[in-house]
Amino acid sequence: VQLVESGGGLVQAGGSLRLSCAASGSTFDITTMGWYRQAPGKQRELVAGITSGGGDTYYADSVKGRFTISRDNVKNTMDLQMNSLKPEDAAVYYCNAQGPGRTHWGQGTQVTVSS
Repeated sequence: VQLVESGGGLVQAGGSLRLSCAASGSTFDITTMGWYRQAPGKQRELVAGITSGGGDTYYADSVKGRFTISRDNVKNTMDLQMNSLKPEDAAVYYCNAQGPGRTHWGQGTQVTVSS
């Protein structure tokens, strides 16, 4: 499975960005998907996750009410709508997909938030 993120960039605090992750290859057995982020000097953290059918979602406390995760299993895509961005949201955001005994990562997309 190959994962390619897009949509990162520079935004002012309070602004919005929409990240997208496109999956290709053997996508039929992908289950849970999620967005992680890693800021300089910090560990990679889970930001939001979504189950295979999209019925259950998870959000880190720091992004609840501001970020929304969604997926389209027909198009094999996953999005992260990020609103009310804060400087502390700045990081490299990674797409993650889980399969039986496997974990897949994208290359990451940079999100920069200016204050």
